[in-house]
Amino acid sequence: MTKPSFQLNRRAVIKGMSAGAAMPFVLSPSSRALGSGAKHGGTLTTVAWPGTTFMNSAITTSGPEAFLSPKMFDGLLGYDFGMQGKPALATSWNISEDGLRVTFNLRPNVKWHDGQPFTARDVAFTFMEVIKVHHGRGRTLFADLLDVETPDDLTAVFVLKRPAPAMMKALDGRESPILPSHLYAGTDIMENPHNIDPVGTGAFKFVSHERGVSVVMERNPDYWDGDRPYLDRIIVQYISDASTRTAMLEAGQADVVFLNFLPALDMLRIAEKSEFEIDLKGYETSVSQQQMDFNLERPVLQDVRVRQAIAHAIDRAWIVKNVWHGFGEPGATPLHHEQVSFYNTDGVPGYEFDPSKSEALLDEAGHKRGANGVRFELTIDPTPYGNESVIAAEYMREQMRQIGIDLKIRTQDFAVFIKRVWSDRDFDLALYTAAMGADPTIGVQRFYWSKNFKPGVAFSNGSSYSNPEVDALLEASQVELDLATRQQQFHEFQKIAMTELPTLPIVSTTRATIAHRKVKDHTVDALGSLGNLAHCWIDESA
Repeated sequence: MTKPSFQLNRRAVIKGMSAGAAMPFVLSPSSRALGSGAKHGGTLTTVAWPGTTFMNSAITTSGPEAFLSPKMFDGLLGYDFGMQGKPALATSWNISEDGLRVTFNLRPNVKWHDGQPFTARDVAFTFMEVIKVHHGRGRTLFADLLDVETPDDLTAVFVLKRPAPAMMKALDGRESPILPSHLYAGTDIMENPHNIDPVGTGAFKFVSHERGVSVVMERNPDYWDGDRPYLDRIIVQYISDASTRTAMLEAGQADVVFLNFLPALDMLRIAEKSEFEIDLKGYETSVSQQQMDFNLERPVLQDVRVRQAIAHAIDRAWIVKNVWHGFGEPGATPLHHEQVSFYNTDGVPGYEFDPSKSEALLDEAGHKRGANGVRFELTIDPTPYGNESVIAAEYMREQMRQIGIDLKIRTQDFAVFIKRVWSDRDFDLALYTAAMGADPTIGVQRFYWSKNFKPGVAFSNGSSYSNPEVDALLEASQVELDLATRQQQFHEFQKIAMTELPTLPIVSTTRATIAHRKVKDHTVDALGSLGNLAHCWIDESA
């Protein structure tokens, strides 16, 4: 279904929100005028937060790396709107009748940024030694990838134990960036110095990284895609204060802000100015959901009545309106509402906002109020990625107080948050926003599949949830080729997951890009800002 294209009007949006309407989707004129009068030159400056730890997303699913990686690293495929595959490092591909062999014909004469030739060996190494081992989603998505055969330098054949229908939607430079085997083979992958000094085949080459401050990339003059990229340089500045990011865009110190890195009300206000455009397209590969993991290793949270009580005490519609300011919908299942082929709320427990139910469930679970009115204490760790989780946590603290739970908020930088939740397991509740993927197998399964509980792997099964029935449904859906059967499998999964509630969906978010009108063609396909920006150019006359 094609979404309408028109400039966002703040008053109409707020009026629509008050009436319960969904946020309209916007396609800016710059996205529609693909390649019209494109010129070389110029520097694109953007702002984001938090800063990156690594420079490639083959070893992490973290957001900062997911933005940077596809600028410097290519995948086998790209994706047009509607998630239609298009050539990147692979010029063509063929899937065998039984779905067990996928042959990729690779692009000739592609060079790594250090001048070495790109070959099928790089593809085989990346998938078999890196993504299947170190990538939080890749461990699930490529679990049935047995081997990558390399009959010659320009042919890579994926050999599968079972068909993997979702795999073909996860071969871009963000989800599966190809790494140089000549620099990684035989090394400790996670400690390899090229994780912070990257050598890719991508449209832009790494120049510098000042940790927590900035990353600078420059045009790759030997890029394989015709005369692209058009930009001379991309500068990413890491600015912790959201109001400063807004001020920089309005003052012309930043040209574009991707991924909702401005406060929602600021985006709506700025979008009314004639010199700016807002675009909600280009995020098909990374529809995202704010959600909260319950640490099921904590005795008090092992009782599903406690988890359900907490769910009933949180007004998710209030969070949509007052924290996300309409950029999303209340989370209703583990799936994002835009995963339309599989999203289904029929028969799925809903946990309407009802603190009286919370009180009754907590009493039933044996947690009576003490003399001070407190039943027990919990700590919530909100991610510092953006401001929405911290603000939502402050709201939740008040809601928990009303039902007798003393909720303490603990904030820390992004690296400490990741380590605390997924390595040290030192948390009660973890609140974060994560990509759900173009297919539930890509982005959702990792949070509920027991085999993806692996301390140290970020944004995986943080709750330590384990249910053999859920595992069976998720594993069956990985290989099922019949759409109707897959839909039923995911429907059953949604019902079980929302009954047992190891993770509470909070908001299915809507991502946005806001740019000065001089920034052209920043969103030309389903990858948008999470692609390579090779088509993007600066029109100084705008």
